[in-house]
Amino acid sequence: MVEQPSSPAFSWKCPSCGRRVPSRVSTCRCGHALDAEEAAALTSPPDAIASAPEPDERERTRTATVVIVAFASIAGVAYWMNGRRAIPVRPAAVAPAVSQAARPAAVETVDPNAPSAAPPRSPIVLVPAAVPPMPAPTPMAGPAASLEDVIGAALPAVVRVETTLGSGSGFFVKPDTILTNVHVVGGNVSVTIRRQDGVTQPARVDTTAPELDIAILRLSNPDPNQPTLRLGSGTQARPGQEVMALGSPLGLQNTVTRGIVSAVRQVGALTLVQTDAAINPGNSGGPLLGRNGEVIGITTMSMRSAVAQGLSFAVAIDHAEALLAGQRPTEVRGTPLSTLNQAMGTRSASESDVRRAQGTQIYQQTIEALARQADQLDGRWITFKRSCYEGRVIGSFDREWFALWEPRAMPGAVSPSCGAIFNDVRRVAENIRSAVTAAEEAARQADVYPGTRRDILRTNRLDYVGWGK
Repeated sequence: MVEQPSSPAFSWKCPSCGRRVPSRVSTCRCGHALDAEEAAALTSPPDAIASAPEPDERERTRTATVVIVAFASIAGVAYWMNGRRAIPVRPAAVAPAVSQAARPAAVETVDPNAPSAAPPRSPIVLVPAAVPPMPAPTPMAGPAASLEDVIGAALPAVVRVETTLGSGSGFFVKPDTILTNVHVVGGNVSVTIRRQDGVTQPARVDTTAPELDIAILRLSNPDPNQPTLRLGSGTQARPGQEVMALGSPLGLQNTVTRGIVSAVRQVGALTLVQTDAAINPGNSGGPLLGRNGEVIGITTMSMRSAVAQGLSFAVAIDHAEALLAGQRPTEVRGTPLSTLNQAMGTRSASESDVRRAQGTQIYQQTIEALARQADQLDGRWITFKRSCYEGRVIGSFDREWFALWEPRAMPGAVSPSCGAIFNDVRRVAENIRSAVTAAEEAARQADVYPGTRRDILRTNRLDYVGWGK
């Protein structure tokens, strides 16, 4: 125990007035002087001091009260701190993630040993403010592809469609699927396609829709790397929109013409895209492309006359999409040409129609005349075969003497004594062949439909795949 200033080791109590007098002073202010016994008590050794009586009861009570209050304060602060730590801090649902090192303190702590006597403040919970999510950055639009790039990417998908009676254009929409016009394929069940690099391949006529002038061709052995064209929409085309027509006009493959959409004609259930891009015989069946390289139509006809120039039309590609999906039109009647003439309210034919009609008439007259010559040759052939030819004729032909141009069709021998007769038969056959070939070329130049030409040949028994070879 620490000695107190009021203990006998430091002071003595005056018996007269009760004051405490320092031990170094022997006389109180009231005049009372220490006697010898009291002076001896002040000079006693430390053990005597240790045995001196304890402070009075009031001082002990005050000391205990201070200690209890101190412990209670410490316990209260500890309880408050634990309660503060138990308060959960709920971050905003969209608040960005913050690392533990960078996270702000969730509560404001109070130092219990701080000298300020101000009562502790109410706890403050710091909740991060809700931050709206940042929008995804919008990619910068790249420069539009040049016209040369658009055409360069499209040309490998455009092909020339060849038949025994003529040619037109077509384009790949799938590695095994080609779109073209019905009047290009005519009545053929198969055609030949010629790619940009000159490679040819047979294709099967899978579907025809004469009312739309759209035909679908299929390939049995498609090239998986074959470039194709994307299909857009002709019904959404806008007047003034730039377009390009690709195809093989007049047999000139990989030809491109450029123009604009003049109008979109809705005639009943049929949609035609009118354009001023040059469309010539042979362009039929080719694609009409928009500036982004998507197909908006299949070129099908052109009307030119002394009073009308630059009127070309394409069937909206939307009809082809429906046909590819197996949906045949039920509202469309006639053909695109007849539908257009009806919409124009006129029965007058276009320049191309007039040329085609005249060409058809000339072709039919020519073939009928050649058929009469072929009938006469039939009689000579029968005589030649009975008297001069030993063997049989292999193959099926409209007229059996067509076998003269097939290397393996006549494996038998010709009698040596019949050389003159055989040469005469061959001469007449070659004359007919040359005349039919010339008539075919003239009709093609007049844009006579291949199907029309083939029907005329079949009617006159002159349908032969070898014409022009």
